Amino acid sequence: MSIKVMIIDDSAVVRKVLSSVLNEAPDLEVIATASDPIFAEKYLEKEWPDVIVLDIEMPRMDGLTFLRKLMAEHPTPVVICSSLATKGCELSLQALSTGAVDIITKPQLGLQGFLQETKLEFWQIIRASSQARLTKKAKPAENRKPTTNIPIKTIIKMGHTTDRIAAIGTSTGGTQALEFILAQLPRTCQGIAVVQHMPEKFTAAFAGRLNTMCEVEVKEAENGDRLIPGRVLIAPGGQHLEIQRSGAQYIAKIFRGPAVNRHCPSVDVLFRSVAKNVGKNAMGLIMTGMGDDGAQGLLAMRQAGSPTIAQDEKSSVVFGMPKEAINLGAAGKIASLDEIPHLLVK
Repeated sequence: MSIKVMIIDDSAVVRKVLSSVLNEAPDLEVIATASDPIFAEKYLEKEWPDVIVLDIEMPRMDGLTFLRKLMAEHPTPVVICSSLATKGCELSLQALSTGAVDIITKPQLGLQGFLQETKLEFWQIIRASSQARLTKKAKPAENRKPTTNIPIKTIIKMGHTTDRIAAIGTSTGGTQALEFILAQLPRTCQGIAVVQHMPEKFTAAFAGRLNTMCEVEVKEAENGDRLIPGRVLIAPGGQHLEIQRSGAQYIAKIFRGPAVNRHCPSVDVLFRSVAKNVGKNAMGLIMTGMGDDGAQGLLAMRQAGSPTIAQDEKSSVVFGMPKEAINLGAAGKIASLDEIPHLLVK
């Protein structure tokens, strides 16, 4: 049975190109296109798609307004089709926080060539999104202060343990999961390194958004950044992140390299560096996402003596990466999203 896709974009050219690329896949079928959400709603009265590909900036009703309504009334997997421009990045991140599953980028010029080159990845995003587990979601609060329920004794203990770090890997559905987790962590938690599969230029905006919502400092990792208590480093899109040791300090190394497990940054690259250079003083956590990136690296961490955790199926938007890690024997513990903040500072 084909996965049914609807495309909502105010550009006729974009609708045509996206439809052509998706219809090439044997298991994907574009059942409808619309120039804005108003037209889309009329079609939705007749038939409902498995996945919606949604533009943000459109006349009459913008994509964010439509997405909020959709997630409150009829949660449906949505993939944002976004420009790489700064405004496009910021709006797309708001959409992910609202409930969108993933992002595909569209350059200002050469869209057809770009999508043809990346169509296999595009197809995989649609397939994974069709399996996403969604629930009704209220409008997210902006710039909220975290409410931390971590026991005070635990916080104090972690404050005196400055040589421990955590490494987190996530993909599809991970932006919402990271927002949930990081917003609950105290400033005294151990340093955290994160690989979130995300297009280049989006990670800086993502880190900046999280930094306004969390007690911990969140920033896009730069070469030489120290991983210290109360700081979260997020790997830049298009570059790998490794953690190296310099004396008693843990230092970020950022570099461009070939994709590993089809991704750059790759979770495996981060986890393997942590297994080698940090060992039992690090915790490894793999969360929601499609594919198997991170499974081998998490196993290396566990073999190096690190406590390792995989997010459970029920709380994962896409149970791909955690499932592969569990099947490989890489996860020492399986935990729900609600449990993870406590485990990170325990």
